Amino acid sequence: MAVIKFNFLSQVLGLQQNVTIIIPTFSFADLMSGRDEVYVPGMKFQTLYLLHGGAGDDSDWVNFTSVVRYADANKLAVVMPAGNNSFYTDMAHGGAYFTYVSEEIPKVCRTIFPLSDKREDNFVAGLSMGAYGAMSLAIKRPDMFSAAVCLSGAAFPVEDIIARASQEASAEEGQPKPKRRIPMPKMSDIFGDLSKLPGSENDIYYIAKKNVDEGKQLPKFFFACGDKDFALEGVRKAKSYLSDLGYDVFYEEVPGYGHEWDFWDLYIRKAIYEWLPIRRSPIYPEE
Repeated sequence: MAVIKFNFLSQVLGLQQNVTIIIPTFSFADLMSGRDEVYVPGMKFQTLYLLHGGAGDDSDWVNFTSVVRYADANKLAVVMPAGNNSFYTDMAHGGAYFTYVSEEIPKVCRTIFPLSDKREDNFVAGLSMGAYGAMSLAIKRPDMFSAAVCLSGAAFPVEDIIARASQEASAEEGQPKPKRRIPMPKMSDIFGDLSKLPGSENDIYYIAKKNVDEGKQLPKFFFACGDKDFALEGVRKAKSYLSDLGYDVFYEEVPGYGHEWDFWDLYIRKAIYEWLPIRRSPIYPEE
């Protein structure tokens, strides 16, 4: 299994960006099975775009989980972009991270690495802020992703975004800045004028319904959250909304877990081994 960290100049963001990629190679399992021919010109791999959470980067999943082992065992390529604290949106005051992740990253990575561009071979997953990104990407690009895994998070409905913005404004009035706090973008920095949010490109729930009304091919969703996680109510809301619209949704609420890496490691393993439609072999040219 090759773990590659590469840096390139993003035309979308106007910045040098890091991306970490896992590419299947000849493995010990291949050796034990007696398979010798694993490098075939023109072969490609199914791909999981795996998104980090707030205050993280492209190295998080490799550093804090065993995703390299899971990908190796299942012959799955994994692409992990750095999304900073963007919520993987085209920010009102910041970078165009949705465009970066949905257009530029796949184009660059498929040009350099042997990744399949077929919808049935592409999946997206993420934790917390990355779960927001995964749901957003799957809803807004159902032509690109056949399945999405959202761990400990989901896209915010418009009313929740507006409520959060109101809370931010109230907390700032007459209050000194906290001494120890990781600064995160305000809702208005991410989404802009909130009065224009309903029915916009950042109204994920509106777009989810529009996909159904227009008869688009819908991605399958897998949601999981610990029962002690602060994000639980939002995950339940997303699961119920998509299920009611007719999306194929699997949901698992896990006792004893909060917002933590033990949970995310356990459930990215479950997603790769049990949930996602992974073929567990390369895609050879004749196929």
